[in-house]
Amino acid sequence: MGLLKRIMTWARIKSPWVLHFNTGACNACDIEIIAALTPRYDLERFGVQLKGSPRHADVLLCSGPVTRQIEDRLKRIYEQMPEPKFVVAIGTCACSGGVFQGCYNVKSGIDAAIPVSLYVPGCPASPKAIIDGVVKLLGSLEEPKHGK
Repeated sequence: MGLLKRIMTWARIKSPWVLHFNTGACNACDIEIIAALTPRYDLERFGVQLKGSPRHADVLLCSGPVTRQIEDRLKRIYEQMPEPKFVVAIGTCACSGGVFQGCYNVKSGIDAAIPVSLYVPGCPASPKAIIDGVVKLLGSLEEPKHGK
């Protein structure tokens, strides 16, 4: 791996910028995502920062099922993110459609529209589970140590 690529990977691991996007959920997972960013759980201790633009985000945190109305917007936001990009489906609705599965306007989970890197199940997913998932995602980006 080249020096520039190693520096970029190191920077992404040490300070990932996230974008939170609700695709039509009941807002329970949204509250838990925001709780994970507050001082009580402090997701920022891992360098995670919430951003308002997909052009500045490395990780897309999605909650809720994919509806027919939101599918195009979700794809557009995903396409605007720079490479490499990661998607985290938070909550049962984002993972599989949840209680909304089978409704006339709901397609399925987030993976029906865009590729998902990590699933955090739960209804709602707890802040501890969200933090654990993001840390595991960042840990998977690290190079394995040679000789260990």
